[in-house]
Amino acid sequence: MNLLGVMDLSSSALRAERVRAEVVASNMANAETTRTPTGGPYQRHHVVFSSVDSGSFGASLLSAGNLQSLQGLEKDIPKLGVSAADAAPVVDGGVEVSEVIADHSLPLQRYDPSHPDAAANGYVAYPDINPLTEMVDLMGASRGYGLNASAVQAEKGMLSNSLDLLK
Repeated sequence: MNLLGVMDLSSSALRAERVRAEVVASNMANAETTRTPTGGPYQRHHVVFSSVDSGSFGASLLSAGNLQSLQGLEKDIPKLGVSAADAAPVVDGGVEVSEVIADHSLPLQRYDPSHPDAAANGYVAYPDINPLTEMVDLMGASRGYGLNASAVQAEKGMLSNSLDLLK
């Protein structure tokens, strides 16, 4: 690992946590969405992280494949704003967003016969999104982001002190 290796690792984690926070925000924004362009209620999304390890044979085979699979996700969930460039792996040993997957839980059924999306029996299908769960996920993403930002600041301080030693 080079002198700036910790910054590279932390920057990959910062990007991954940002994507995670955006997905959680999208989940919360769509908690009451009963109709999507694909039909049915919105489905909650989850972010899957994986480590970047180009030293192994399997990881080297997957490195190009992950970028292509993320480009395919852009058309499936365009409102998330996740792009392959945002989630692309940068450094060996870092973290990347390998997938954003939909949760296929059954929708919640609420009786509201006056709702435009109500079925013949008067029930409306709502996404199975719990605001408390989403807030916990958002706090986790926020804390992970903050910890990695602190690591970058600490390394910047160490590099600055190292330069002062050379004077």
